[in-house]
Amino acid sequence: MLNKITTKLTKSLEENGLSKFLRDIRKFPMLTAKEENSLALDWVNNKNFKAAHKLVNAHLRLVVKISMGFRGYGLPLNELISEGNVGMIQSLERFDPSKGFRLSTYAMWWIRASIQEYILHSWSMVKIGTTAAQKKLFFNLRSLKGKLKALEDGDLQPEFVTEIADRLNVSEFDVIDMNRRMAGHDHSLNA
Repeated sequence: MLNKITTKLTKSLEENGLSKFLRDIRKFPMLTAKEENSLALDWVNNKNFKAAHKLVNAHLRLVVKISMGFRGYGLPLNELISEGNVGMIQSLERFDPSKGFRLSTYAMWWIRASIQEYILHSWSMVKIGTTAAQKKLFFNLRSLKGKLKALEDGDLQPEFVTEIADRLNVSEFDVIDMNRRMAGHDHSLNA
């Protein structure tokens, strides 16, 4: 049933374009904590599709905001948003309003996880982040390089490698390997 929402959102994003989608999601009102809790209880207890639809639509701005944070990986923003929508739906399926948290607090983690998985699978034909440490390194290497002012292409200076390895609790070899993999993109064997 919730797959219909995902399909509808993705179709809207593809057919109408990103700018229209961004304009359209502003039309959906933000929910108060009381409204959100009431809708969530209606969804969890009665599987009311309309309640789920309202909850998802009210949180589309959150999906877009989180998706914007992943723009630097060279993937189209509309695809990142679509994957974020999948994460939003997954969070709604698992959300328990009796725990006292807002849906947005819970959904944020599912949205990020869905987008990160998509990036890992789409970024390269060669699988890169298979372990938790590799995923952490993949998603934090660029920002740490920026903080250390080491954004130049090519190999990192040894002191930067050591600093990044210490901060992320990974080996220096892993930092060097991931940096090289991120710097070089896939090339056709025919080329």
